Amino acid sequence: MRSLLKTVAVAALVVPMLAQGAVATDTVPFMAKAREILEHTVSIRSAKGQGLVPKVAEYLAAQFKAGGFDAKDIHILPVGKTAALVVRYHGDGSSGKKPILLSGHMDVVDALRKDWERDPFKLIEENGYFYGRGAEDDKWAVAVLTATFLRLKAEGFVPNRDLIIAFSGDEETDMATTKALAHQYRNLIDADFALIADGGGGVLAEDGTPQSYNLQAAEKTYATFEATVHNPGGHSSRPRKDNAIYELATALKNIQAYQFPAELSELTKAYFLEVAKRTEGPMGDAMRRYAENPKDTDALMMLRSDPEYIGTTGTTCVATMLRGGHAENALPQSATATINCRIFPGTGVQNTLDQLKKAAGNDKIEWKRIGDATESPGSPLRKDVVDAVTHAVHATYPNVPIVPEMSSGASDGMYFRAVGIPSYGVTGAFMKASDEFAHGLNERMPVASLPISMRHWYIILHDLAGK
Repeated sequence: MRSLLKTVAVAALVVPMLAQGAVATDTVPFMAKAREILEHTVSIRSAKGQGLVPKVAEYLAAQFKAGGFDAKDIHILPVGKTAALVVRYHGDGSSGKKPILLSGHMDVVDALRKDWERDPFKLIEENGYFYGRGAEDDKWAVAVLTATFLRLKAEGFVPNRDLIIAFSGDEETDMATTKALAHQYRNLIDADFALIADGGGGVLAEDGTPQSYNLQAAEKTYATFEATVHNPGGHSSRPRKDNAIYELATALKNIQAYQFPAELSELTKAYFLEVAKRTEGPMGDAMRRYAENPKDTDALMMLRSDPEYIGTTGTTCVATMLRGGHAENALPQSATATINCRIFPGTGVQNTLDQLKKAAGNDKIEWKRIGDATESPGSPLRKDVVDAVTHAVHATYPNVPIVPEMSSGASDGMYFRAVGIPSYGVTGAFMKASDEFAHGLNERMPVASLPISMRHWYIILHDLAGK
């Protein structure tokens, strides 16, 4: 108990320091452990095809066992050549509530040493940044969540409900481990709601001034289609009036010109109203007008002129790949385009395909869906989650607005939402746009974000599961 009181006292001193802009480097308990875990996991090339995600899971499992977690509460779940890791932190059940699920992923997008300035699979601290593949996405969150569990256990914290960590093993590719967690292993991860450490987060201006914190409560459905035009073909010296490439090109131009209907949800309305407060000029005015009336065509056109906001106004579909013909001296017998869609929650995959077909204007096109598409609803803006996140954010950056966000990308939360577990992206990092290199070269994370992230999760878990 004495050590716990000492820890709380230290944290109480450090929070005002951070609020004034100082960076704590050695005062947050278990921060060094988080760095150690980050360094070790970054060194493991857990990309698709390497077969090394189980090695990450085994390393983390050993950390939990050494930290006092019972082996029966630690599960490495093989799925093909990858694996998921589930760890349960038992509470006393005094709240009468279901567990809280904490999600991150152990895999990374691959990286080649010849392309990087530094070794991508070696954590390098330089000029105030951690460099390495996964330094942001998502071994950062894995390290911070693991260290936070170890800290809570060491302090003797007994939550009022169970806390469950679920680290997936192929979020960047097939998401087979997440599907398995949501279905095959539902008994291990069933929860009241999920906090996704791979979504949301703080936004800094280029001068380091905090702008906002994005709370991700929904994400668009990812769906890909192939559109193919077939033709008898023939010799190129005898052109036909019908040509597979020309017909497909016409259909694609039709799709390019098509505007999907404007959509507005409670979440996106709140997003635009909040972002409008700090957006000057015509764009900010368009946000306010659209939030009040999504039928305002002028406001809609303004928002859709900016790639930053077009996805928040409704479904988007765009051609991303193209192939056609089989020989330079032959008329094409087929031409195929790949069209990737990010579908607004509630719109539906089939409805989107029907709109694409109509927009293309060619009944001879053969349409094919590539892979599965998982539709998930938006999560309600729960007061307990919003309050806890607000407390955690304001402990470092007082008065920063909390902005509800719908992501156009995909995270593990998609599968949890689809089976009825509301999910919220609430990572603890604050970053500048110029520091965002996830999936790209020289991925990095500000060193100053480590104490902030550690405290972020510590406060959230105490608020949601403490006594």
